[in-house]
Amino acid sequence: MEAIIQVCGKQFPVKKGQKIVVDRIDAEAGSEIKLEVLACYSDDTIKIGQPLVTGAQALAKVINHKRGDKIVVSTFKRRTGYHKTRGHRQELTELEITDIQTN
Repeated sequence: MEAIIQVCGKQFPVKKGQKIVVDRIDAEAGSEIKLEVLACYSDDTIKIGQPLVTGAQALAKVINHKRGDKIVVSTFKRRTGYHKTRGHRQELTELEITDIQTN
């Protein structure tokens, strides 16, 4: 069974046991969370939600919270000598899909 889930406004195709990295979720490391299922499919059946599949949910375990790679953003204005450099690191959460349930 595979599914397309929605987390933090983004969609991910997932399978049981797969690990994904999403934007930071307010949950403790080691806890279970339920995710919205937009579509689920196996070899012979397909269920597509409008917008969600009724009675379907994906269970995920929060493995840890981490920060992404640093991104350097440079800004300048020509001929004035103005330049500024800033950095950004995105807060991320690593999830492991433990089960995909459909009714």
